[in-house]
Amino acid sequence: MATRTATHEQLMAKALIVYERLLATYGDHPLVPRREPMHELISTILSHRTTQSNEDIAYQRMWERFGSWEGVRTAPLDALIEALKPSNFPDVKAPYIQGVLNRLHKERGEYSIDFLRDLPVEEGLAWLTAMSGVGIKTASLVLLFCFSKPIMPVDTHVHRVSQRLGLIGAKVNPTAAHGVLFDMLPHDPPFLFNFHINMLRHGQRVCIWGAPRCEQCPLTDVCDWYQVHRPTDK
Repeated sequence: MATRTATHEQLMAKALIVYERLLATYGDHPLVPRREPMHELISTILSHRTTQSNEDIAYQRMWERFGSWEGVRTAPLDALIEALKPSNFPDVKAPYIQGVLNRLHKERGEYSIDFLRDLPVEEGLAWLTAMSGVGIKTASLVLLFCFSKPIMPVDTHVHRVSQRLGLIGAKVNPTAAHGVLFDMLPHDPPFLFNFHINMLRHGQRVCIWGAPRCEQCPLTDVCDWYQVHRPTDK
């Protein structure tokens, strides 16, 4: 099934097949917040181009050094950069984090984004992405993971796997992919959460960058990339 000829209905059907097989492979994950919303937002900013381990170390160092969001907001910039060094590009991320905190301090008078729970998805997305360092991926993760909003986060793994499968075209960038994938999936937060988590895991473990481990993949019969690049494996 080539992406250029597939109808929207065919892509929806393929997406459901992908969902069911990855669910069988990686399991059904309950949509329960893994961390408090402010923690999720700041940690997701820290996660850009770094490992999970280094993201966690940088967050803990920041918290141990400054002790509160007010302490982080008012910290000398060079001191915050130093605390965030385990995360790549701390000199970029530190001003982003202080920008988030400054906006909350000015607009809300408190360091909480719990108000996003009561906003429609588009309003919450607009509020978050208006801040430097908070793109659609970060905003979507926060809204889905913390507030169970119907939205589809797309990281580098989800994007790569979706392109190889043929769910999205080769020219669909990660930003556009959020809407394209959302439109072909049920708008049910637990479904979207499991689709995201299991596509991510598949991209980390099997459909890796470079040479995918197709021999381990349960999706080869519906994968456009496999049909073109591994025809002798069939």
